[in-house]
Amino acid sequence: MAKKNKSALKKARQDEKRRLRNKHYKTMVKNAIKEVRLAVEARDLKLAQELLPKAVSMLHKAVSKGVLHWRTAARKASRLSRLVYSLQRSLEQTA
Repeated sequence: MAKKNKSALKKARQDEKRRLRNKHYKTMVKNAIKEVRLAVEARDLKLAQELLPKAVSMLHKAVSKGVLHWRTAARKASRLSRLVYSLQRSLEQTA
């Protein structure tokens, strides 16, 4: 369906702008989460603890921009924290 009237064209421009912004923030969040997970898989506790606050910050930033729901961000942050904490506990037990 081709949009013809002025307001529909403006809405289409706004939607595209928002889509690109949302995509940017979602990609940044996914990359931050992936970095933490890779650090945990490599059993690099120091790196994981360093990257965790950055990932949580990215999640909160995405919430403030309206890209993610706050509960989704809270769930992802909680799971990442548990993952890093479980790595810390396993390294303490083996040491």
